[in-house]
Amino acid sequence: MTLFLVRHGATEQNQRGLLLGSRADPDLAEEGRAQAQALARSLARHPEATIVSSPMRRCLETAETIAEVIGSDVIVEDRLVEIDYGEWEGVSLAEIPIETSERWRADASFRPPGGETLEEVACRVAAWCEEVDGGSDVIAVTHVSPVKGVVAWALGAPATVAWRLFVSVASITTIGIHPYGPVLLAFNDTGHLHPTP
Repeated sequence: MTLFLVRHGATEQNQRGLLLGSRADPDLAEEGRAQAQALARSLARHPEATIVSSPMRRCLETAETIAEVIGSDVIVEDRLVEIDYGEWEGVSLAEIPIETSERWRADASFRPPGGETLEEVACRVAAWCEEVDGGSDVIAVTHVSPVKGVVAWALGAPATVAWRLFVSVASITTIGIHPYGPVLLAFNDTGHLHPTP
């Protein structure tokens, strides 16, 4: 089976470079809705796929746009929710002191004040991946940190690899899941957002 990891379309907070975790729940921005339509057109090639989504509005709106084109329902999966940034929700990375940021990058067990660790995110998304039914392809609409966590799972890499990965809004990352293990097939594909004439 193939797992298509979709990062939701843009929100106003994404556009402003602010940390957007599991606490704020904004809708898609106008650009994000256009991106969701582009995702739907691209993923229409997989009409038999099961569509799974984080419960956050930005993901559900993206997933429902895809589902309308494919003609499918959306299954909500809580483990695909974004990392909890705790007290850092709504701030920019530039506002976090350098020494604190360095600790966060080096240690997967580092916890933002009142938030969640990268290790915890990686564990919950890996647990979901292990349970994914191999009967049909899956389109999972989620967030930047869970996408990175699933890639870490697929590669057998530590959770801190997240800091070496850039995941664009409305991108598609593709993982093949086989009896011998997962394989990363494509990463951070945004070609559908810039179609050739």
